[in-house]
Amino acid sequence: TIIDGLFDLGMRVDSGLTPLNSYENRVYQFQDEERHRYVVKFYRPERWSAEQILEEHQFALQLVEDEVPVAAPLFFNDSTLHQHQGFYFAVFPSLGGRQFEADNLDQMEWVGRYLGRLHQTGRKQRFTARPEIGVQEYLLEPRQVFEQATLIPSG
Repeated sequence: TIIDGLFDLGMRVDSGLTPLNSYENRVYQFQDEERHRYVVKFYRPERWSAEQILEEHQFALQLVEDEVPVAAPLFFNDSTLHQHQGFYFAVFPSLGGRQFEADNLDQMEWVGRYLGRLHQTGRKQRFTARPEIGVQEYLLEPRQVFEQATLIPSG
């Protein structure tokens, strides 16, 4: 179970696990016995390799080093990535955030500055494990699939 995986890291869960919204993974918030809040993320099996996840973790750690406000994974036993019963998982600090208002130009400028800083940090390293997000992979190939599918009536 999730609590067993956290226990193996030396964490003592004091509160129940509160599920958080996540498209692909299982993500829960909890408190430990000292009332510190954390988030545990169990990665969807067979979706990401350990190398891909660790590359993501390294990027988040670099963002923190560059003073970009993100929640980077925490180290336990000299690693940010752990395994329990065949599932990869990571623990993060639970940090508050702010929702921006899309019609507030000052806030949009603020978001733009953070996106710029995020891209500046991303340029410092070469990402090799993650799939590339490009026109070929995300536009041309899916279009070809739709064109060849018999599920969509020809127009």
